[in-house]
Order: sequence, then C-alpha cells, then structure tokens
Amino acid sequence: MVFESRFPVFAVTADIVALTLRDGQLCVLLIRRSSSVFTGRWALPGGFVHIDESLQDAAYRELREEAGIAPDAVRLEQLRTYGDPGRDPRPERVVSVVWLALGADLPDPTPDTDADRAEWVPVDEAFERDLAFDHSEIVRDGVERARSKLEYTTIATAFCDATFTLPDLRRVYEAVWDTAIDPRNFQRKVLTADGFVEETGDLIHGRGRPAKVYRAGEATTLHPAIMRR
Repeated sequence: MVFESRFPVFAVTADIVALTLRDGQLCVLLIRRSSSVFTGRWALPGGFVHIDESLQDAAYRELREEAGIAPDAVRLEQLRTYGDPGRDPRPERVVSVVWLALGADLPDPTPDTDADRAEWVPVDEAFERDLAFDHSEIVRDGVERARSKLEYTTIATAFCDATFTLPDLRRVYEAVWDTAIDPRNFQRKVLTADGFVEETGDLIHGRGRPAKVYRAGEATTLHPAIMRR
C-alpha cells in the first residue's frame, strides 16, 4: 500500500551568517556557488540538512565543508527561519534555518563541495551585492542581530581573542556598529557592567600607560546595557 500525503514536499537547509573582523571592518563570509542552482552567484554558506544530523550539526558541517572553519572557532546561535514560497527555484519547498556564527580572527576560507570560491567580504559591500536566493535579506538580518546583541549581551567578546584590552573591545563595537566611540565613556560602561570582563593581572606596555589585559567574564547579559545611541 502506498501512502500519499496531502502535504507538500519540504526540504530543510542550514545556512550561516558568519561574521568576523578583518582590518578593523566587520566582514561576512560569502561563497560562490558551483552547484546547479544559481551557479556562479554569491551566497551564504549552507546546504541541505542530512536525514541523520541535527540542524546545528548541519550548520557546523557546512562551515567546515564550504569554508574550512572548525566548530570551536565560532560562537553559533539560531538567527531565524526563512520559508517564503518561491525563495528557492527548486521544485520542492525549501525552508532554511539560518544561524549566526561569530568568531575572532577567523582564517582565510578554503571552499569545498558546492563552492568554488569563498571570501570574507565587508558587510557594506555585501549589502550592495545581488546575492542568490533571499540571502541579501538574511545578511541584513544577521548584521542587525549582531549589532543589537552588542547592546544587551556580552557577545562582543566572541570577536576577541581569549585575552584582550579595553581598546581591543572598543574596536569591536566600533566595527560592528560602524561608528566612533568615546574611549573614556566606553571604559566606564564596560567596567560597570557586572561580569562583562575580568582582569587577568597582566599588562601590555607600549608608548603610553600600560594597558590592563582582560578576559571574558561569566555574564551573558549586560547590566546596565551599552546602547548605540
């Protein structure tokens, strides 16, 4: 007996908005597609979820296969699910679970499988590109999520090395928000936010006063918040 469902055929993909800082700029990872759909067009890394893997595992696998980025190099969280009809030209309805991946000093990407090229692209340039699928919208959503989360969470430390100075942390905010920040005011806000950073006891000596070295604290949310405006 053949069971015929009255529901349409769906496929699920895991796509990733991967962000890092390069030369003081917020950059997003883009790949040039070499598969049959949108061949030669730039897009976010991602692909179909295998029947025997979780959504998160699929995201990590796609990052590894399409850019050579290891799971422990990024902080991963779900962004949104995208499933409007017609967003994918393939015959089945394709729903994408999109992930935001943040990392410090992520390496030059090494494409494989469905990509013949991968690049870190400044987000302003990515906004101007005609990306495949609905990925232009997704990039904008991912960047805005990262910008807003800097206000009320400690996610900024994901863009830093294991230890950092307050000027290092300020440069993260400046790059992600694309704005200059007053150093003294920023330092005051960071040091009064409970559990945001912890002193390591080390100092970095330069031409001016020695700079204290910090690590990420135990807090995940900021009290008080650090607002863009």
